[in-house]
Amino acid sequence: MAVVDLTARVKGLRVASARHARLADPANLHLTLAFLGEVPDVRLPDVEHALASAARSARSPRLCLAAGGSFGQGRSTVLWVDVRGDVEALDALARSIRGALCEAGLPCDDKPFRAHLTIARPGDRVPEADLHADRDTLNGYVGPQWSAGEVVLVRSHPGGTPRYTRVAAWALAAGR
Repeated sequence: MAVVDLTARVKGLRVASARHARLADPANLHLTLAFLGEVPDVRLPDVEHALASAARSARSPRLCLAAGGSFGQGRSTVLWVDVRGDVEALDALARSIRGALCEAGLPCDDKPFRAHLTIARPGDRVPEADLHADRDTLNGYVGPQWSAGEVVLVRSHPGGTPRYTRVAAWALAAGR
């Protein structure tokens, strides 16, 4: 329901009609709790163990998508929507996952976690005035609430049209 609502809002943004602006495929929308980069297949069991351990001790946070903004400049500009609600539980889960990955000696992005959902990569293909107007439109957006029910390990396939393959998933306990 949250993705359907957000998709309808994104269709009304200027970036949606901009030529060559890359919109995120609604089927691929996800919150990145930890980015591992390239991991050899032989280390996959270690990744799975770390994620399973973190998921066992986490609870399912109640979230919603609201407002948004952009980051990056020029070709690297990204349009995003904010994640609100029980972000403390989401932050704790991200810290737990990153800690378990580090303990296992696995590569993990060390940038501070900031819960957001990337909705478009307009780069420098959208006039700054249109990007500003889209940010203003997003500032008035509040989507429906949902419960994040699982942690999913995905393999990303970058390129002109990024794809994601689901590798494994672990359920989160409801409302601990």
